[in-house]
Amino acid sequence: MTSPAATPPPASEVSPDLVPELLVTDLATSLHFWVTLCGFEVLYERPLEGFAYLRSGTAHLMLEQVGAGRNWIPGALERPLGRGINFQIMVPAISVLVDSLAAAEWPLFMAPETKWYDTGETQAGVAQFLVQDPDGYLVRFSSRLSPAS
Repeated sequence: MTSPAATPPPASEVSPDLVPELLVTDLATSLHFWVTLCGFEVLYERPLEGFAYLRSGTAHLMLEQVGAGRNWIPGALERPLGRGINFQIMVPAISVLVDSLAAAEWPLFMAPETKWYDTGETQAGVAQFLVQDPDGYLVRFSSRLSPAS
Protein backbone atom coordinates (compact mmCIF):
# COMPACT_ATOMS: atom_id res chain seq x y z
CA MET A 1 0.00 0.00 0.00
CA THR A 2 1.35 3.44 -0.96
CA SER A 3 1.25 6.12 1.68
CA PRO A 4 -0.63 9.31 0.76
CA ALA A 5 2.56 11.35 1.27
CA ALA A 6 4.43 9.29 -1.33
CA THR A 7 2.46 10.72 -4.26
CA PRO A 8 2.31 14.49 -4.52
CA PRO A 9 -1.10 15.97 -5.29
CA PRO A 10 -1.75 17.47 -8.73
CA ALA A 11 -0.70 21.12 -9.08
CA SER A 12 -4.36 22.15 -9.13
CA GLU A 13 -4.78 20.82 -5.58
CA VAL A 14 -1.57 22.16 -4.03
CA SER A 15 -2.11 24.57 -1.17
CA PRO A 16 1.35 25.92 -0.35
CA ASP A 17 2.38 26.67 3.21
CA LEU A 18 4.02 29.95 2.14
CA VAL A 19 2.21 32.38 -0.16
CA PRO A 20 3.66 35.89 -0.44
CA GLU A 21 1.19 38.75 -0.54
CA LEU A 22 2.57 41.70 -2.48
CA LEU A 23 1.23 45.19 -1.90
CA VAL A 24 0.90 46.87 -5.29
CA THR A 25 0.07 50.41 -6.35
CA ASP A 26 -2.28 49.44 -9.20
CA LEU A 27 -3.87 45.99 -9.30
CA ALA A 28 -4.79 46.15 -13.02
CA THR A 29 -1.19 47.00 -13.98
CA SER A 30 0.16 44.22 -11.78
CA LEU A 31 -2.32 41.70 -13.20
CA HIS A 32 -1.20 42.63 -16.71
CA PHE A 33 2.41 41.85 -15.73
CA TRP A 34 1.76 38.66 -13.75
CA VAL A 35 -1.06 37.16 -15.86
CA THR A 36 -0.61 38.46 -19.42
CA LEU A 37 3.18 38.63 -19.56
CA CYS A 38 4.25 35.97 -17.05
CA GLY A 39 1.52 33.36 -17.53
CA PHE A 40 -0.04 33.24 -14.06
CA GLU A 41 -3.75 32.53 -13.72
CA VAL A 42 -6.18 34.25 -11.38
CA LEU A 43 -7.69 31.65 -9.05
CA TYR A 44 -9.98 34.19 -7.42
CA GLU A 45 -10.23 37.90 -6.77
CA ARG A 46 -12.04 40.37 -4.56
CA PRO A 47 -12.32 43.50 -6.73
CA LEU A 48 -13.80 45.73 -3.99
CA GLU A 49 -10.76 44.95 -1.83
CA GLY A 50 -8.26 45.29 -4.69
CA PHE A 51 -7.17 41.67 -4.19
CA ALA A 52 -6.27 38.75 -6.47
CA TYR A 53 -4.89 35.27 -5.74
CA LEU A 54 -2.66 33.92 -8.55
CA ARG A 55 -1.02 30.64 -9.48
CA SER A 56 1.50 29.34 -11.98
CA GLY A 57 2.12 25.62 -11.54
CA THR A 58 2.74 25.22 -7.82
CA ALA A 59 3.86 28.85 -7.36
CA HIS A 60 1.19 30.93 -5.65
CA LEU A 61 1.06 34.62 -4.78
CA MET A 62 -1.43 37.23 -3.71
CA LEU A 63 -1.66 40.82 -4.92
CA GLU A 64 -3.31 43.54 -2.87
CA GLN A 65 -3.69 47.15 -3.96
CA VAL A 66 -2.52 49.75 -1.46
CA GLY A 67 -5.44 51.79 -0.11
CA ALA A 68 -8.13 49.26 -1.01
CA GLY A 69 -9.05 46.77 1.65
CA ARG A 70 -6.95 45.99 4.69
CA ASN A 71 -3.21 46.65 4.20
CA TRP A 72 -0.54 45.60 6.69
CA ILE A 73 2.24 48.15 6.23
CA PRO A 74 5.08 48.06 8.80
CA GLY A 75 7.00 51.00 7.31
CA ALA A 76 7.16 53.55 4.51
CA LEU A 77 6.45 52.13 1.06
CA GLU A 78 9.22 53.35 -1.21
CA ARG A 79 10.04 52.09 -4.68
CA PRO A 80 11.32 49.64 -5.52
CA LEU A 81 9.09 47.63 -3.23
CA GLY A 82 10.44 44.39 -1.79
CA ARG A 83 14.02 45.58 -1.49
CA GLY A 84 16.30 42.82 -0.33
CA ILE A 85 14.23 39.90 -1.56
CA ASN A 86 13.77 38.10 -4.85
CA PHE A 87 11.08 35.56 -5.55
CA GLN A 88 12.36 32.48 -7.38
CA ILE A 89 9.63 30.89 -9.48
CA MET A 90 10.32 27.59 -11.23
CA VAL A 91 8.92 27.25 -14.74
CA PRO A 92 9.30 24.50 -17.36
CA ALA A 93 11.35 26.80 -19.65
CA ILE A 94 12.32 30.46 -19.37
CA SER A 95 12.33 31.13 -23.13
CA VAL A 96 8.54 31.63 -23.34
CA LEU A 97 8.66 34.29 -20.62
CA VAL A 98 11.75 35.99 -22.06
CA ASP A 99 9.97 36.20 -25.44
CA SER A 100 6.73 37.50 -23.87
CA LEU A 101 8.55 40.21 -21.93
CA ALA A 102 10.65 41.20 -24.96
CA ALA A 103 7.52 41.51 -27.13
CA ALA A 104 6.07 43.87 -24.51
CA GLU A 105 9.39 45.75 -24.36
CA TRP A 106 9.57 44.99 -20.63
CA PRO A 107 13.17 45.41 -19.41
CA LEU A 108 14.99 42.56 -17.71
CA PHE A 109 16.90 43.20 -14.49
CA MET A 110 19.36 40.43 -15.40
CA ALA A 111 19.70 38.79 -18.82
CA PRO A 112 19.12 35.04 -19.13
CA GLU A 113 22.00 32.91 -17.92
CA THR A 114 22.87 29.33 -17.18
CA LYS A 115 24.15 28.81 -13.63
CA TRP A 116 25.26 25.79 -11.62
CA TYR A 117 24.94 25.97 -7.84
CA ASP A 118 26.66 23.71 -5.30
CA THR A 119 24.09 21.75 -3.30
CA GLY A 120 26.30 19.74 -1.00
CA GLU A 121 27.95 16.93 -2.91
CA THR A 122 26.13 17.66 -6.17
CA GLN A 123 25.24 20.64 -8.29
CA ALA A 124 21.90 21.98 -9.46
CA GLY A 125 21.74 23.71 -12.82
CA VAL A 126 19.25 26.36 -13.84
CA ALA A 127 18.52 28.66 -16.74
CA GLN A 128 17.35 31.88 -15.14
CA PHE A 129 16.73 35.60 -15.52
CA LEU A 130 15.48 38.40 -13.30
CA VAL A 131 12.77 40.96 -13.94
CA GLN A 132 11.04 43.57 -11.81
CA ASP A 133 7.26 43.76 -11.64
CA PRO A 134 5.53 47.17 -11.98
CA ASP A 135 6.24 48.02 -8.34
CA GLY A 136 9.86 46.88 -8.38
CA TYR A 137 9.51 43.45 -6.78
CA LEU A 138 12.39 41.34 -8.07
CA VAL A 139 11.36 38.04 -9.67
CA ARG A 140 13.79 35.29 -10.69
CA PHE A 141 12.27 32.86 -13.17
CA SER A 142 14.25 29.61 -13.32
CA SER A 143 14.05 26.29 -15.11
CA ARG A 144 15.95 23.21 -14.05
CA LEU A 145 18.77 21.86 -16.21
CA SER A 146 19.67 18.19 -16.45
CA PRO A 147 23.09 17.28 -15.07
CA ALA A 148 25.79 16.90 -17.72
CA SER A 149 26.72 13.30 -18.35
